[in-house]
Amino acid sequence: MALTKEEDVQMMLVCKTHLGTRNCDYRMKRYVFRRTVDGIHIIHLGKSWEKIMVAARVIAAIENPADIIVASQRPYGSRAVLKFSQYTGANAMAGRWMPGTLTNQITTKYLEPRLLIVTDPRTDSQALKEASYANIPVIALCDTDSPLENVDIAIPSNNKGKESIALLYWLLAREVQYLRGTLSRTAGWDIMVDSFFWRDP
Repeated sequence: MALTKEEDVQMMLVCKTHLGTRNCDYRMKRYVFRRTVDGIHIIHLGKSWEKIMVAARVIAAIENPADIIVASQRPYGSRAVLKFSQYTGANAMAGRWMPGTLTNQITTKYLEPRLLIVTDPRTDSQALKEASYANIPVIALCDTDSPLENVDIAIPSNNKGKESIALLYWLLAREVQYLRGTLSRTAGWDIMVDSFFWRDP
C-alpha cells in the first residue's frame, strides 16, 4: 500500500493527474511544472500532494463531518463524491446543484455547511458563488485553466479525467481517515481506488 509521497505521486502519474490543459490561468502558474511540446501544461505533482495534505487537515479539523458538502456536477466525479462521503461522513451533492442551497432559507434543501469541496470551479460555479455569499471556505480541484475566484484551497490536478478525479478523492478520504485516527498509517487502506472510478451505467 502507498505510504509515502513517492508512491502517491506514482499513482497520480498513472491516473494522469499531472496533465493539465493548453490554457493556463495566471493564478495557476505557480503549480505548473513545464509545458509539453504540444502545449499541454504539466502540473507539479509534489505541490498537488502537498495541497491534498493541507486540504485533508482542514477537513479533519471540522468536528462534525456532516457539516462538509462535497459537490460535483461533473458525471465523472459523482461516484467519487458519493464514495468520499461514505468514508468520511461528509454530505454529497452529486449531479445538479440546486440553486439557493446555501442562500435561500425557505427551501427544504437549505444547508449551512462549514466547508464546501467542489470538483471543478467552472462547472460548480453556482456552488462557489453561493459559498462566497455565505462566507463558506472552499476546497476545489483546479485544472490549469480553472478560475480561482472564491477558492480558498486549490488542489492543482487534472479534473477532466475520471481516474484522476477518483484518485484525488481517494487520497483525500484516506488522509482524512489517517488524521482522524480511524485508520493507522502503518496498516494502509484496503479500499481500492477502483471503487471511486465512474462507471457508465
